[in-house]
Amino acid sequence: MQKPKYHVFVCTSSRINGQQKGYCHSKEAVGIVQRFMEEIEERELTDDVMITNTGCFGICSQGPIVVVYPEGTWYKTVTVDDVAEIVESHFENGNKVERLEIK
Repeated sequence: MQKPKYHVFVCTSSRINGQQKGYCHSKEAVGIVQRFMEEIEERELTDDVMITNTGCFGICSQGPIVVVYPEGTWYKTVTVDDVAEIVESHFENGNKVERLEIK
């Protein structure tokens, strides 16, 4: 695999022991990861975008949290329905989704 243009981290409340429980997990974070993978594949962006699930980012009240590098853009309260907009706007067109962005 080549170095991706974007690396996306989605909090799924993963614990060191492998369990997934916590705020983001309870808010469909695993579904968000799955939807990102589907959107990336459907839009043929698999060489450009890598998706990784993570543990807690420490701001659970704003979760589920999605962080996009290399910019370091943090998105809050992301839902499964927001994923297509993030992929199209941010990854395909280079425009952050301001309504979800933590500033």
